[in-house]
Amino acid sequence: MHDYGSFATQPLPVQRSPRRAAESIELKGIGTDGLAHAGRQVAIAGVVSRLTGFIRTIVLAAVLGTAAVGDAYNGANNMPNMLYELLLGSVLASAVVPLLTRARRQGRKRSREFTQRVMVAAVVVLAAVTALTVACAPLIVRVFVADSDQRQLATWLAYLLLPQIFFYGVAVVVSAVLNVRDSFATAGWAPVINNLIVLTTCGVFVLLPGPVTLTPTSITTAQLLTIGVGTTVGIAGQTAWVVMALRRNGFAWSWRVRPLPYTWRPVRSGLPILGWLLVYAAISQIGVAITMRVAFDHGGVSIYTYAELLFQVPYGILAASVLTVLMPRISRAAALGDHASVLADLSRGARFLSAALIPVTMAMTLLGPGFAALVFTGRVDPEAARLIGTAVACSAFGLAPFALVMLQMRVFYAYNDTRTPTVINVAMVLTKVTTLTIGATVLSDHAVIVMLSVASSFAYIVGAVAGYVLLRRRYGLLGFSAVAATAHRVVWATAFAGAAGLAVIALLRSMIDPPTIQHLATVTAGAAVGAAVFLLAARLIGIPEVSSARSLLLRS
Repeated sequence: MHDYGSFATQPLPVQRSPRRAAESIELKGIGTDGLAHAGRQVAIAGVVSRLTGFIRTIVLAAVLGTAAVGDAYNGANNMPNMLYELLLGSVLASAVVPLLTRARRQGRKRSREFTQRVMVAAVVVLAAVTALTVACAPLIVRVFVADSDQRQLATWLAYLLLPQIFFYGVAVVVSAVLNVRDSFATAGWAPVINNLIVLTTCGVFVLLPGPVTLTPTSITTAQLLTIGVGTTVGIAGQTAWVVMALRRNGFAWSWRVRPLPYTWRPVRSGLPILGWLLVYAAISQIGVAITMRVAFDHGGVSIYTYAELLFQVPYGILAASVLTVLMPRISRAAALGDHASVLADLSRGARFLSAALIPVTMAMTLLGPGFAALVFTGRVDPEAARLIGTAVACSAFGLAPFALVMLQMRVFYAYNDTRTPTVINVAMVLTKVTTLTIGATVLSDHAVIVMLSVASSFAYIVGAVAGYVLLRRRYGLLGFSAVAATAHRVVWATAFAGAAGLAVIALLRSMIDPPTIQHLATVTAGAAVGAAVFLLAARLIGIPEVSSARSLLLRS
């Protein structure tokens, strides 16, 4: 029987042949204590990286604002960032890990050679794709931006920021190698390097001579180069961190591997996977293009960007740590044909994600507007701060479905199935584009800006439902009755917590008049009371996942 960690029940025993048992020993990876330790380390790294990233977001908003210059920067920076979030950050990593995991079954020497060739092939392909994308920067920006002055600024920024694609891709491949080697937390600290470099860049930007009011025509060349080059250097520093981490892990990246014909072998073995990944990427970029065009047309690029960054904070802290640790385990079980263990990890991950993210959804809905007003007012105009908070609150319902669909896709990728996630992505992109098209037709500018985030959450729900149906059709019972039971208990606990938090917020609003003090008091007291009531209700109702998570935190 497998040992799967202290926050889950054990699956039924799986009968294996002696050879399969030997392979299981070889590919078993980390056990209970190792999984718990790895999960804690990744979560800690996620907290620090998201915290510094949040500070970076506030500073960028204060430096660039949410008007034309801020929109041009965020629009140009969103191109490589969204490519990372939608493709490289999850899809490519999820597809590479199973390939490397299966290579480990062929022995240490063959695994190392295969990994070297994958990395060399990735560098060559990423360099070519990045060069082509940078060359097409004017055409890409023209799709998004209608205003001529803003388009010119966005084009120059795109030239400086699109090279991030190469560094993002290398970081993802190297991180996948680290994960296969059961090293998880090191790569989780890499974004901190990026955030610190960008914060330093903002400091230099402020010290440069320039206009009092930034516009696309008044920003100086020095300011443009500083913010553009500094942002890309931040991603390069993040990549350098994970490359050095791989070397410290004992893997020497050798460039002596001949690119041809030997590097062609892993490329050839991955062509069926790569083809669907490219289709996935193309579909995603269509969705990104339409989203960014709507955002530019309604002056909401920066607001949408900052709302999405806040939306990603709990996912990065609570969900990404679970998915990062589970992916190699799921891949190892899939490589052995151990479907029961794969489905056990799927159910386990879904239960933990439900227990972690449903209460956070309530917190974001209630506290999002006040929190955004507290941290953004004075750095951007009050209306922009209000829209950021409204977008976070209205789109929070998509947080748990987003994490669930990312988990579901990892199961498909573990079996080298990239076609099914592409089908799911088609459904999500169609949902988002349809929602935005209808919203842009009938809603006001401010409502459309909020709808940019809401449309994403609708898409995540469609993706999660489609993922469940397709997994159920392929693998039969998924063990989601236990997930539904956990979610039901968590919803009740969350309802009690939300009611208590809402009562405290209403009371403090009636007692405190100064807006800043009111926002600080309501956010602090609402979060504290809500968390306390949720933990008490979870204990009384009996939610094992919450109890196990609390035990893991205490052990850390």
